[in-house]
Formats: sequence, structure tokens, C-alpha cells
Amino acid sequence: MDGRTLKKLEFNKVIQMLADCCGSFLGKERAENLVPSSDSDEVVSALEETSEAKEILRFNPGFTLGGVRDVRKEVERAALGAILEPEDFLDIAGTCAASRKAKVFFSNLKGSYPLIMELSRDLGIFKSIETSVNEAVTADGGIADTASDQLFSLRKRIRTTQERIKDKLDSFIKSPHTSKYLQDNVITIRGDRYVVPVKQEYRAQVPGMIHDQSASGATLFIEPLAVLELNNDLKKLKTGEEQEIIAILKALSKMVAGFHHELSATLEILGKLDFIFAKARLSQIMDGGKPKVNSNGNIRLIRARHPLIKGDVVPIDVDLGKDFDAMVITGPNTGGKTVSLKTVGLLTMMGLAGLHLPADEGTEISVFEKLFADIGDEQSIEQSLSTFSSHLVNIVQILSKANSKTLVLLDELGAGTDPTEGAALAMAILAYLQKIGVKIIATTHYSELKAFAYNHPRIVNASVEFNVETLKPTYRLLMGIPGKSNAFEIARGLGLPDEVINQAGEFLTRDQVQVADLIANLEMDQRVSEQERKEAEILRRELQAMKQRMAEKETELYNREVEIIRKAQNESLRILKETREEAEVVFRDLKTSLEAEAQKAQNESLRKAREKLKEKAEVISASLPEKKYLGQKPKKVVPGQLVEIPKLNQKGYVLSKPNQDGELFIQAGIMKIMVKLNDLRILENKEQETGKARTGQMRMEKVKSISNELDLRGKTVDEALEEMDKYLDDALVAGLNDLRIIHGKGTGALRDAVTSFLKNHRQVKSYRLGGFNEGGTGVTVVSLKS
Repeated sequence: MDGRTLKKLEFNKVIQMLADCCGSFLGKERAENLVPSSDSDEVVSALEETSEAKEILRFNPGFTLGGVRDVRKEVERAALGAILEPEDFLDIAGTCAASRKAKVFFSNLKGSYPLIMELSRDLGIFKSIETSVNEAVTADGGIADTASDQLFSLRKRIRTTQERIKDKLDSFIKSPHTSKYLQDNVITIRGDRYVVPVKQEYRAQVPGMIHDQSASGATLFIEPLAVLELNNDLKKLKTGEEQEIIAILKALSKMVAGFHHELSATLEILGKLDFIFAKARLSQIMDGGKPKVNSNGNIRLIRARHPLIKGDVVPIDVDLGKDFDAMVITGPNTGGKTVSLKTVGLLTMMGLAGLHLPADEGTEISVFEKLFADIGDEQSIEQSLSTFSSHLVNIVQILSKANSKTLVLLDELGAGTDPTEGAALAMAILAYLQKIGVKIIATTHYSELKAFAYNHPRIVNASVEFNVETLKPTYRLLMGIPGKSNAFEIARGLGLPDEVINQAGEFLTRDQVQVADLIANLEMDQRVSEQERKEAEILRRELQAMKQRMAEKETELYNREVEIIRKAQNESLRILKETREEAEVVFRDLKTSLEAEAQKAQNESLRKAREKLKEKAEVISASLPEKKYLGQKPKKVVPGQLVEIPKLNQKGYVLSKPNQDGELFIQAGIMKIMVKLNDLRILENKEQETGKARTGQMRMEKVKSISNELDLRGKTVDEALEEMDKYLDDALVAGLNDLRIIHGKGTGALRDAVTSFLKNHRQVKSYRLGGFNEGGTGVTVVSLKS
């Protein structure tokens, strides 16, 4: 991209904002070197990186890459064999710790962030460097005593020697024989050796070595002979200490050199991560979003805001490239024409640099190989360039370099010369650029360019809105409508006499007046249409919200209904269970208390108890709200047909035809159930056929195994009734119609129980005692319904 264009569009100020969001010099360096790209894949990848980082910050707002330092030079010096300073190691260890923490953070991160995860996967962990540096170097940049055993020993001996020297000198300055020779009773250091301040006149009375004297010469700083050897020992110990520190630093430097390549790669990744998250933070600051990217020259900005304007910014909508190749923006001075021009150019370059745009969703930019802008006055006295000449020099260079992958921004095209000739040149320049496929946005005051745009299908007029009543611009960009300069209205507002303004109006031609009126009418229609569009949008959103609320309410009511039904069913089942338990208690009590002679009364009580239980269950079932089930209710069924019982969520086979009450028996697994015909649903044909086949097979098995006689002799009433109930079901499945129940003559209790049971059985057509040759009163002959 052209460097002068980047400067004119103030791209460098956006870069400074980006750099301020970086947390390290490594990231700032990348930010400051950022330029727009003309590679579509590179642009898309850079924008996706920004989106991933922004999403991570949304869920982890406190994440930073704190502690990262630019230690590239230090690492390189260590690799060349240099010995680093303690402060260098602190920076390196801090950077290693930041890398380790970042790797742990990204390893534990939930969500899909493929680009950033791929980048963070190569971050290095240098725990050995961290540990060694933290053990050897203190936070203030010193070397710790524990850095090595030798250093620990040397420093211990140094402290001991220093204490011995201080003790001797302390005795010297406190002695009444020697203290009178001293200028002050203090111990001081000169040249790393402990000395005392002696008066000049007592030099001979204090034997020792002179290391310094005061500025006046009245005081000599003498090392007494008593501590001379101790000071020599201290000097040797300190020399040994320095050599040990050098050895420690050398070992640490060698360790860093061993990780030279890994550290360099990690620093590169840390710098890029810092840069990417800086882009994400800038997006948050600007309330930006990721634009769509194309390569066909289409630019579509939706409520785009200039990122460098503070306060409330009036957004603009721009659509260029799909239906139009060029846009001509007209309107009054200070109305926002140049700002609109710069907004399009700056946002395009930001997007191509991988930055999010301060615009709404649906915004789209195109990848351009070149972007040129001729904005502002570049007149030069030294180069003898007027305003017109400076503009023309820029345009000449643009025309020589532009191609079909170029976006050109021209401010005040044709200005600075004779209006007629300037307008003619402007139209020719637009036509030339359009011919070679350039995308153009130009601002102008010339009415001729408005007409030129109107007569060319691929060029669109646009204008910045001006409020005539307040004499202030609204800064809104109106597509499809040419603008007015509003010179007369501005002049009247600034106090120019009406007489002058009226006379100026008389100088306008009739066509000019008509064009001005037409533009005014178009602006009014545009404002009305815009207002109606906004009102329609508000209504649409309200209807959509109302629809959403209704759907939520409907779901809530349905769930509430289901919950009420569920609770009612549970309560009914509880009551039914309690009733059954009560009946069982009654049954057990009756069974225990009744004697054989009371069997008949017992049977009657059991029958009534069962009927009462059945009636109670029917009452409970009738009180429940009826559910709706899918499928078709059968009008008739035949034995062996497979059907569904939705209330019980079961499938079963028809055992009998419906009786006069519309009730029939169903075999559902091991259970035989009596249900109403209306409670059944017909299954698909395939399942029906399978059901018929299974029923046929079941019937054949029953026919082979079942007899037409049932012998109940020797059984109790309860055992006999239970076995007879099962036998009748099997006989129905097997298709038997005439049966013999052998109960014997005895006391007649078993016969009476069998008769009572058959009387109330729904599938029994008739029954009678056996004839003379059929077993007499010891046998009951039963006919079943077919």
C-alpha cells in the first residue's frame, strides 16, 4: 500500500491505538510494523485470529501476557558466549514464567479456537531456567548466598573477617590512649579497606597506611597496622567472591545458550500472541466486528463509524462495487464529505490489516492490491505548486499506477481552477478510472458531476445531509441523492443581507433553479422514506419480539399443562395403590376368617370388592384430563390384530372382538388387559402383518397344547378361579368355543363359585350344568363368544 495514502487516511493513529493495547515491546513492534495485506487468505486468517482472541477475552477478561520482556539480544549474546548480568537473567526468567503460564492457560481453555491453539501449542516451558535463576538471583538483581556452596562459605568468612576488623577498630577509637588522635570516633572505608580519621598533627602517633586525606588536609584516613593483615584477608575473600559470582553467571549464561533456539521461537510466539490480543482489545474499545471479505471489489459498510472521532459519531452506510463502480459525494463544506471518504478508506485498510471494524454485522470489504487517496491541500511554494497543481500531480501518479484491483479516493476532484474546465477534467478522470475497472469515491461541489453521475448507470450520486433550519450538517450520508452546497442558506444564516442573496438568486439560470428544487425534493423524499423505513423496522422488531414472547408463553403453558396432568396421574396412581392395598387387606381378612361353609358369601364379597375397586378406578380415570394421542382410532378390530395402547405406552394383540360396551381383551406381553376400543390406535401395515403372523403362531401353539376340559377337583376356590381365568384366556387365543369345567359335586361351594365367575365373565356366551352322559352336576359346559 502507498505510504503517503496510509498517512493521509491517518492509519498511523490507529496503529498507535493498537500499540497502546500491547503488553510487551515484542507485541508493540509487530503492531508498529503492521500494514494492510493484499493476500485474501492472509486477511481472512488475521481477522479470524482477532475474533478468536476477542471471544477468549469475553470469557476471560482478566487474561494478560504479563511478564514478557524483549530478551532477544540477551539470548543472542548468551549464545555467542557472553556472560549476562543478573538483571538480564531476571528478565529471561520472568519471560519463561509468562510463557509457562500462557501455555497452561491455553491448555485448559474450553472452546474452539484453532488458530490461537495451534500457535500456543509451540510455546516452550523452561522450568530449569526459572528454578536456577530464582535460586541464584535475588529480586533486586543481586546474587543470593545460596547460589553455590562456595559462595555461601566465602560470604560467611567475609562477614566474620569484617566483624573482627570492626571489633579491633572499635577498641582503637574507644581507647583513651588513641582516641585523642582521631578527628572523629568513627570507622569508615577508603578503597575497600577499613580506616579511621586521624588528625594531621598526630600522624606519627598512629602507625599504619594512609589511604586518603580530607580536602583541607587536616584529616588523614589511616589503616592501622593492627588491622592491616585482616584487611588483606578481606580483600582476598572478596576477590574470591567476585570470581565465584562470575562462575555462577557464566553457568547460567551457558544454560540459557543451551535453549537458544527454543527461547527465540517462544519469544516470537509470545510477541504474536500479545499482538493478536491487542487487536482483540482494540476491537472491544471500538465496539468492532469481523467484516466479510471478498476479492471482487464489493464494499458494503453498515453503520460504519470513524474510529478516530471522539464522542457521538454519526454512522454511515456505503454500498459500492456491486451495482456501482464509482460514487460522487456532494454537499456543503464541513458537512462530512471528507470524513465519509476517509471512513471508507481507513476501514478498508484496517480490515486488510486484520483489524475489526467499528461497523455493524453484515459489513463487507474487498481485497485491493492498491489504494490511493488524494485528500487535502498540498500546495508548495518551493516547488511552485498551486492547489490545483498539487492535486493534479497526485492524480497523474494515480492514473499511471491504478489497475482493476485498485480503490481510489479523490477529495474535491477538479477544484482549484476554472469551474468549467475543472468539472470537465473531473468527468474525464472518473470516466478513465471507471474504464480500467477502478473503484472510485470522489467528493465535489460541481453540479456537472452530479449530472454526469446521474447519466452513467455504474456511477451513483451521494450527499451529506444538511439541516436548512438549523444551518448545521447532520453528517449523514445519503446514497442515491445528489447534494446541494446550500450557499444561500448558509450566507443568510451568517447575516448576509437578503437583498444580496435575492440578487444572487436572480443570477442563477432557470435550469439551475429547477435542479436545486429537484434536489431539495429528493432530499425531502429521502428523509420521509428513511423515517418510514425506521418505523417499519421498529414495527418488525416489535412483531418479532411479540412472536417470540407468544412462542415462549405457549411453551410455558404446554409444560404447565403436562406438569398438572403428570401430578394428577401420580396422585391417581397413589390413590389406586392405596385402594388396592385396602382391598388386599380385606381379601386376606376374609380368607382367614371365613370357613368352608361361608365360601359362597365370600365369593360374593370378593366379587363386590373387585367391582368396587373397578368402579373407583373408572371414576379416577374419568376425572383425569384426557390426553391426545397420535394415530387413528380403529372402527373395528379382529382377534390377532396388533394394536397400540397409548395410555399404557404398550403394544398388544387383540384377543376378542369388542362387547356391547366397546370393551375387548388385549394380550400385552405377559399381561391380559381389558381396554376400550376408543383407547386403541392402529399401527402401520408392516407391524400389523407382523402382528398377525405372531398371533397365528401363538394360536397354533395354543391349539396344540390346550384341552377343551379343565379339571378343578381338589383345588380351593381361590386356586380354582385363578386357574379357570387363565384357562378361558388360553381357550380364546386357541379359538375354542365349547369347554367343560370339571368341579365335582361335593358340597357345591366350588360349583357355585364357578357359576358366579362365569356369570360375570364378558367372553362367556352361555353355561349350563352337564347332562346325564356329560357328568351331571359335577361338570359345567361353557360356550364362549366367537
